[in-house]
Amino acid sequence: MQSSKNIAEVVSHFKCDADVSSYKPYGSGHINDTFFLKNVSADGSDYLLQRINHSIFTNVEKLTENMRKVTEHLKSKIKEYGNGNPLKEVMTLIPTDNGQFFYKDSAGDYWRMFYFLSDTKSYDVVETEKQAYEGGKAFGKFQAMLSDIPAGEMFEVIPDFHNIQKRLQHLDEAVANDACGRVASVAAELEIVAKYASSMQYFQQPAQVAALPKRVIHNDTKFNNVLLNSNDEAQCVIDLETVMDGYVAYDFGDAIRTIVNTTTEDEADLSKIQLNLSLFNAYVQGYLKEASRFLTDAEVNSLMKGALLLPYMQAVRFLTDHINGDKYFKIKFEGHNLQRAKAQFQLVKILDANAAAMQETILKEMNSYNTAHTNG
Repeated sequence: MQSSKNIAEVVSHFKCDADVSSYKPYGSGHINDTFFLKNVSADGSDYLLQRINHSIFTNVEKLTENMRKVTEHLKSKIKEYGNGNPLKEVMTLIPTDNGQFFYKDSAGDYWRMFYFLSDTKSYDVVETEKQAYEGGKAFGKFQAMLSDIPAGEMFEVIPDFHNIQKRLQHLDEAVANDACGRVASVAAELEIVAKYASSMQYFQQPAQVAALPKRVIHNDTKFNNVLLNSNDEAQCVIDLETVMDGYVAYDFGDAIRTIVNTTTEDEADLSKIQLNLSLFNAYVQGYLKEASRFLTDAEVNSLMKGALLLPYMQAVRFLTDHINGDKYFKIKFEGHNLQRAKAQFQLVKILDANAAAMQETILKEMNSYNTAHTNG
């Protein structure tokens, strides 16, 4: 927990009217520490203050430039469309007193601040088809609005973030080092890794590298990274620190990972992990409503590959961190990362069994939007 003195020092360097005494932890992120602060004025906008985990995000200046570039682009698109409110639909970074959008404190920690978007909510577990549909619209629109930024313009915040070959290499290194003596207890999980390892390298195959365009994507499309309004309508996509080049299927896959699972990503009782296909159908409808105008055929055909890859990759990452001694993800108890990995592997198995039917749903929905675009 941060001291009020430390928070006061940090806040004093941002151009804001925050009531330091009101600060409290906010959210459930795995990586950064986030705090809510009220405005000193009752009718002023409140704030979110984040301490950036700079052991993971090592180039804070470039990371911040990515975020500034993306938020400005999104706001310009909303203004161009003429039917939205940029201040409510896009995160707004608050500058420091020297004009930067981050501050390094006396302890060497890096901080940023946003305006808090009031009257919004997020869900760790999707409850209704409407929520799933709105989440699909949000991420589809997000990708569509960024689709005219050429690949190569964004700084690669975390190199090879969704490169499964690198993730498997990191796992192999963790197993070889066995720093905490945990490898012997995860033999079953390592067998699952090996079973799927070859098929999961779809996006590294030369034919796919040639066919699939790199685009600016979110790269962390957990459903709780969409803020909904009081009517459960999508309002804003948040957590933009991993926005960089990638394949659209990565975003699709991570969203599906957190939407179709009938329970949480760290469920201990694997029998509770099932697919809610009605939520999948709703998400696909919402996503393709926005994304169908720019997606290529190759990208559409890759979407289910992403839906299989992302829970597998997340399981590999959780397992690697467990073996290494829980250095990356925050944990709530010993063995938490292993529990997360087991849950994600179970989700992979169920998705794999249903992948063909789910891909048919995608193609059917895409064809209906293609027909609508042609007739419209």
